[in-house]
Amino acid sequence: MPGIPAGFMGFLIVVFLVLYFFSSAIKILKEYERGVVFRLGRIIPVKGPGLVIIIPLIDKLVRVSLRTVTMDVPPQDVITKDNITVKVNAVVYFRPMDPIKAITAVEDFYYATSQIAQTTLRSILGQSQLDDLLSKRDELNAELQKVIDFQTEPWGVKVSTVEVKNVDLPAEMQRAIAKQAEAERERRAKIIHAEGEYQASQKLADAAKIIATEAGALQLRFLQTLTEIATEKNSTIIFPVPIDLIKPFIDKMGK
Repeated sequence: MPGIPAGFMGFLIVVFLVLYFFSSAIKILKEYERGVVFRLGRIIPVKGPGLVIIIPLIDKLVRVSLRTVTMDVPPQDVITKDNITVKVNAVVYFRPMDPIKAITAVEDFYYATSQIAQTTLRSILGQSQLDDLLSKRDELNAELQKVIDFQTEPWGVKVSTVEVKNVDLPAEMQRAIAKQAEAERERRAKIIHAEGEYQASQKLADAAKIIATEAGALQLRFLQTLTEIATEKNSTIIFPVPIDLIKPFIDKMGK
């Protein structure tokens, strides 16, 4: 350039190259990050966390986060074992345990885990009855976690938890389940009522046996009944007359 000495221009170029070298060579990795470094296409030991120095144009650094990833599994159409179509979605918690495998064993471990979760969700839930899908959620979650984790283990990815979030049933199936639940409640109510009648009859039979052993017990029961009637302020009072009171007269007339 006119007006700029050649020596100064060379100095600027050297400064630029030095700055470019340091900016490309110095990397800072966070505590939860690891760096997979490819040197001329070959992997060298994992770097990080903290300050990492690489060789520009020779080394290529790929950052891998070791934090747990929360991934939503999109709603899947599942046909259960009893031929009922439901829509199910889930959530998967996983984290890369081996950064080298996560980068070299699969092209995109996040996308691959998502696809495995979707296909496994349809496969496992498709082998279950609708009642099991609604009532045995914990067992199905454990089975999903086991199968997905087994398939992602070669990628260095650990699946810690799988939870089925929601099961959408067709409208006609919801009505059928509601009718079934109503019939079940009515059955329980009838059973409880019958058990109450049975227990009450047993208590009445026991009370009758006790009253039969004492002649005065029946008279006391009559007086108690009369007291209960009087508390209602009725104009008409029915007084039961015990047989024991008129029995002497009956015996005298008989003689």
